[in-house]
Formats: sequence, structure tokens, C-alpha cells
Amino acid sequence: MRTSPNRLVATIFGAVYLLVGLLGFAVTGGVGFLSTSGGLLLGIFEVNPLHNVAHLLIGAALLIAGLASARAAKTVNTIVGAAYLLLGVVGFFLVGTAANILALNTFDHFLHLASALVLLGVGIGAERTTGRIATA
Repeated sequence: MRTSPNRLVATIFGAVYLLVGLLGFAVTGGVGFLSTSGGLLLGIFEVNPLHNVAHLLIGAALLIAGLASARAAKTVNTIVGAAYLLLGVVGFFLVGTAANILALNTFDHFLHLASALVLLGVGIGAERTTGRIATA
């Protein structure tokens, strides 16, 4: 893992997103699964149970890929990064609408965009120098 930026980033992000998903359930008691507003995680990030489940699934995918191989980590980092980029942009238009089934707020959008930049940057840019993806 020391030789692969993709594995390192996927493993760290995966562990963080798993933790965030679990912690989210501590603030969403009584919040409907698809509620357009939710509890505040760390006092600023709005989450509902569906949002928590999404964090758990994304965290698991990243962690498993990071522990598996550089190729898997690179693929998952790129896919999750692209999804977060899309969610970060589209999310600004969902706030205050019935389509906001993840109970997103502005802080969520900026965090998703920051995650996208890191995941896409590493997924697309790292491990390109040799033309082969390291398996270490």
C-alpha cells in the first residue's frame, strides 16, 4: 500500500466514510429514511438514514478496493470521484425540493466536491508514469 497513492487514498477515504456513515445514525433518530431534512452531523452536515447508508456503501467500496489492489483502488477512486463531482454540482439545485432525498445542504455539496477533487485527482493522475498500474 505504501507504493500506491490510489490504495492509500481509497483505504483512508473508505475508513472515514464508514465512520461518517455510522456516526450519522447517532443524529438521525426519528428522521424519516427519505426525509428531505435531517440531523446535523458535526453540527453542519445534514444527513438522513439514506444518506448514512450511502456513506456506508461508498466507504465499504473504497476500503475493499484499497485493500485489494492498486487497479481496484484506481477504478473505485475514479468512479466514486466522478459520482461525487456530479452529486456536488447537482446537489446545489436539489436543496429545498422534494428530490433532495439525501437531505443535502450546502456544506455537504462543498465536502462532496472536495472529495471528488481528491478521488479523481488520484484516480486519474496517480500511477500513470509507467503505463502500468502497480499491484502492490
